[in-house]
Amino acid sequence: MNTFVNRSDELGQLNAVLADRNGGRVVVSVHVVAGTAGAGKTSLVLHWAHQVKDQFPDGQLFVNLRGYDPGEPVTAAQALQRFLRALGVAPAEVPQDVDDAAAMYRSLIADRRVLILLDNAATVSQVRPLLPGGGDSLVVVTSRSRLAGLSVRDGAQRITLGTLPELEAVALLRAVTRGYRPEDDGDKLAELARLCARLPLALRIAAERAASHPHMRLDDLISDLRDESALWDALSTGIDDEAEAIRSVFTWSYRALPAHSARLFRLLGLHPGAAFSLPAAAALGEATPSRTRQLLDDLVGAHLLEQTAPDRYEFHDLLRAYATDLAQAEESSDQRQAARRRVLSWYLHTADAAQTWLYPSEDHLPLPEPLPEVTPLVFTDYNAAVDWSEREQGNFLPAVRDAVRNGMDGTAGQLATILWFARPASSSERDWLELGRFGLEAATRREDQRAQTRLLINMGIAHRALNNFSEGLDALGRAVTLARSSQSRYDEAQALNLMGLIHLRQRELDLADTHFGQAMTVFRDLGNGQRAATALSNIASTRLSAGCLPEAASVIDEALAAHRALANRGGEGNLLRIAAALRLEEGDTDAARRSIDEALDIALALRDHTREGFWLLTLGDIQRTTAQHGDALTSYQRSAMLHRRLGDRSREALAWRGTGQTYAAMDRRGEATTFHRQAAAVHRDLGDTWQLALELDHLAAAVHPEDPETARGHWIEALTHLTPYTDPRATSIRARIEALLNRAAD
Repeated sequence: MNTFVNRSDELGQLNAVLADRNGGRVVVSVHVVAGTAGAGKTSLVLHWAHQVKDQFPDGQLFVNLRGYDPGEPVTAAQALQRFLRALGVAPAEVPQDVDDAAAMYRSLIADRRVLILLDNAATVSQVRPLLPGGGDSLVVVTSRSRLAGLSVRDGAQRITLGTLPELEAVALLRAVTRGYRPEDDGDKLAELARLCARLPLALRIAAERAASHPHMRLDDLISDLRDESALWDALSTGIDDEAEAIRSVFTWSYRALPAHSARLFRLLGLHPGAAFSLPAAAALGEATPSRTRQLLDDLVGAHLLEQTAPDRYEFHDLLRAYATDLAQAEESSDQRQAARRRVLSWYLHTADAAQTWLYPSEDHLPLPEPLPEVTPLVFTDYNAAVDWSEREQGNFLPAVRDAVRNGMDGTAGQLATILWFARPASSSERDWLELGRFGLEAATRREDQRAQTRLLINMGIAHRALNNFSEGLDALGRAVTLARSSQSRYDEAQALNLMGLIHLRQRELDLADTHFGQAMTVFRDLGNGQRAATALSNIASTRLSAGCLPEAASVIDEALAAHRALANRGGEGNLLRIAAALRLEEGDTDAARRSIDEALDIALALRDHTREGFWLLTLGDIQRTTAQHGDALTSYQRSAMLHRRLGDRSREALAWRGTGQTYAAMDRRGEATTFHRQAAAVHRDLGDTWQLALELDHLAAAVHPEDPETARGHWIEALTHLTPYTDPRATSIRARIEALLNRAAD
C-alpha cells in the first residue's frame, strides 16, 4: 500500500533554490533524516525532479550511491562510468583513473544545463568527483549525513528533510488503517506517531501492524512499542533519536512476526543483492516456493519488504542492514554459511540451466548436484532464460564477490565461468570483466587449471569486443599455455580461434588465417562439427576481407550447411551476413538483401544486440547501394547506438562511416565530411591503421569537390597507412588512390 505524504515545505525550499539561481553551478545538499524517505521507492526529490524536468533541456543524471546499504556502496569511479555512458561516451573510452574520468565528465557537461541527482550518499568523497566544474547545472545530493564539507568547500545549500509534522503523521496513520480498524482516538494516534519519531517508514510499519490487528486496542500496541523503545533507550550509546526510534519500530514489528517469517527475514539479509526473486528466497529459507510466498507476503504486509513484481522483492536499505544484523546475531556461523551456500547453489545451477538456451553449443561445466534444499529454475524456452538473465544481472557480481568473501573459491570460479554464458545478449562484456577477475583469482588460488583456462578464454573474448587487443591476446596466450599443459585440445583450439579473430580485427590476415586453420584442424580431429564450422566461417570472413571473393565463396556454402545441420542459429546468421557482403560486392543486391534480412531475423529472435549491431552495417551498405538513403541512415544510426552501448568504438565508427557515405551519395558533403572526420579520429585513437586509411579515402572523396588540396593530403596519408598491407584488396585500393593522385598532378 502506497500512501502519499505531503511534503510541501521541503518542495517549496527546492523550488526556491531553483527560482533564485542566477546561472552557474548550484549544489543543494538534502539532509535526509533516517526513514523520512518512506517505504519502497517513494522519493520526494525524485518526485520534485520529475516536476521540474522541463527546466533542464539537456536532461537529468541520476545515481543511487547506496551509501548506507550493507553491500558495497557505489564508488565515484563507478558513478562516473555510468554518467559518461549516459552522456554518449563508449565504455572503452571511459578513463580508469577517477580524476581523468571526472575531468572528461566536467568537460562534457560544461556547456549543458543538466539536473544531477546524487541519491543516498554516505561521504563527501563519493560526491565531489561528480560535481560539475562550472556551467549551469543543478546538483541535488541526498544523504543521511549532513555532509558539512560540501557546504564549507563546495558552497552547497543545505535543506533538511525532517520528520513529518504531527498532523501529517496522524493523517498517514489514519490513511493506512482506514477500513481495517474502528476510528482510533486522535491523541492516541499522536502518541503512536511520537514513538515512531514521526518518520514515514516507521509510521507505515506501525500503521500496517495496527491495520493487521483490528481487534487489538491501540493502547496495547502503544504499550508494546513503548516497552521496545524503553529497551533501546537503555541500550543506547549515543545514537540519534531518529535512529533509535526507527530501530525500535523495526524490532517491534520483527518480534511480532511468526517464527518462520522472522527467520526468512533475517536470512534474506544474507542475499548478495538488495533485490531478489521468490525462488532465490526459497533457497535461502529452505522452503518450498508456495510456502516462501506466504512468508514473503507476511513481510510485505508488515512493510519490512517491498514487492516490485509478481515474483520479485526488494529491501529498503535500512531494513536490509537490520536483517543482516539479525542474521549475525541470531543465526550461528554454520547456519549463515549454509544459507549462503544454498542461495549460491541456486544461482549456479539456474545459470547453468540458462546456458542451455543462451549458449546451446557450449559445453557445460561439470557441477556438483544442487544442495538438497535447492530447486533451481528450469526454462522452457530461450526468452524465459533471457528474461531471468536480464532481471538477475545486477546480482551476478555481488554473488561472485560474496562467494570469495566467505571462503568459497570453488563456487566463485564456477559462478564466474557459468555466468559468462548466462549473461543477457544485450549486455556489454565490460559488465562481466570484474566478476571474471574475481573468478580467475579464486581459480588460481585453487590451482584449478581448467577453470583458469575457461576464464582466460572468456576474458580474451571480452577484451576483443572492447578493442583491448593486447590484453585479449595476452589472456588467450595464457589460455593456450594452460590448455597445452593440461592436454585440453578443445580449449587450445578455442583460444587459437579467438586469437585469429583478434588478428582479423587488426587486419593481420595471414596470422588470422593460420590460427583459424589450426583451430579447425583440432576441432575436426575432436569430431566437433559445430566448432569446425565456426572456424571455417572465420576463414571465409578473412578471405572476404582480403578481397579474395572466389576463395570466400568456395567455403561459405559448406560452412552455412554445417551450421544449419547443427541448428546453430548464431553461426548461421553470421554466415548469412558474410554471404550478403559477398553478394553485394558481386553486384547481386537482391540476393544480398535476402541474406541480410534472414540474418537480422535471427539476431532479433536471439535478442542479441552484438550481432544485430554488426549485421545492421551490412544492411545499411545494401540500402545505400540501392539508393534507399533514408533507410540506410536509420540502419547506421541504430548500429552506432548499439555499439556505443556495447562499448565497441571501432564498429560504432564503422556506422559513422556508412552514415558519411550515405550523405555523400545524397550530395550532402558537409554532413559526410563531419561523420568521416569523426570516424577517422576514433580509428586513429585506436591505432587501427587499416580502417584509418579507408576512412581517409572516404574523407578525401567527400571534401575533394570543394577542397582538392585537402583531399590530396588525406589520400597521401592514406597511402602511408596502406603500405604494410599486401593483400589483394589493399593492393587494389592503393592502386586506385595512386591513380587519383596522378590524375590530379596532371
